[in-house]
Amino acid sequence: MNRFHRRLTESAAAVQGRLDLALSRLADVPVVDAMRWACHGGKGLRGFLVTEGAALYGVPMDRAVTAAAAIEALHAYSLVHDDLPCMDDDALRRGRPTVHVKWDQAVAVLAGDALQSLAFDLLADPACHRDAAVRVSLIGSLARAAGAQGMVLGQALDIAAESAATPLTLTQIEALQAGKTGALIRWSGEAGALLAGADPAPMARYATALGLAFQIADDLLDATGDAAAMGKAAGKDAGAGKATFVSLLGVEGARARARALVDEACEALASFGERAEALRGCAAFVVERDR
Repeated sequence: MNRFHRRLTESAAAVQGRLDLALSRLADVPVVDAMRWACHGGKGLRGFLVTEGAALYGVPMDRAVTAAAAIEALHAYSLVHDDLPCMDDDALRRGRPTVHVKWDQAVAVLAGDALQSLAFDLLADPACHRDAAVRVSLIGSLARAAGAQGMVLGQALDIAAESAATPLTLTQIEALQAGKTGALIRWSGEAGALLAGADPAPMARYATALGLAFQIADDLLDATGDAAAMGKAAGKDAGAGKATFVSLLGVEGARARARALVDEACEALASFGERAEALRGCAAFVVERDR
């Protein structure tokens, strides 16, 4: 197991433990069961970016794990809502029934709402950081990344593109994905530096390139991947007639663009030397993964 996979496994276990602790304090009702369901089975990549980014600046995992749990809770909320019939209408997520399929749409909406609230509750907890000003900075920046300046804006642009008279251009797709996928990945990259009181610019550059590479890899998987390996439906973009990086650049062109972005991400880490080995491994993994 290389350093990236080892560190990813360690981070995912720590983050899952922190989420389980938070959820254990809630009432034993179906919506909380649905929250637990939504929080299990993912790669934990965003949480890893928080904990590994913090480690670059000497912040140990036990001091970064609460912020890492917050971004994973918020990411889980976004997936629960994204899977709803009024959005992408997906029946599978991470190889299991989506929340609205296992329960119903009302439970899915409420579970997503509660996971979003949990994210900000975690960031407001003094366990996240002893300095309230740092906690407020994390809360404010995540609110912007998740809302109508970031993820929600990207999702709205994506929905609008499905019925647009003309397909999106490459520049428009990059802008859309900078919000829909990239905003939360960028926040994850910056959070560790914010926890350490350090300049987040190098990690912001890294995570911006990583987020776009991640989305291109997603488009490639949708076009060429195996649904069983991915744990979700494939070929949905082409079926919907959506413009994607693959439809505009071709498979090989999209792969080349993703590889160039990996190089860009790794260049942003040059000043960290060997300490950033796991983050470089993460960049390679993003474009090599099969799900």
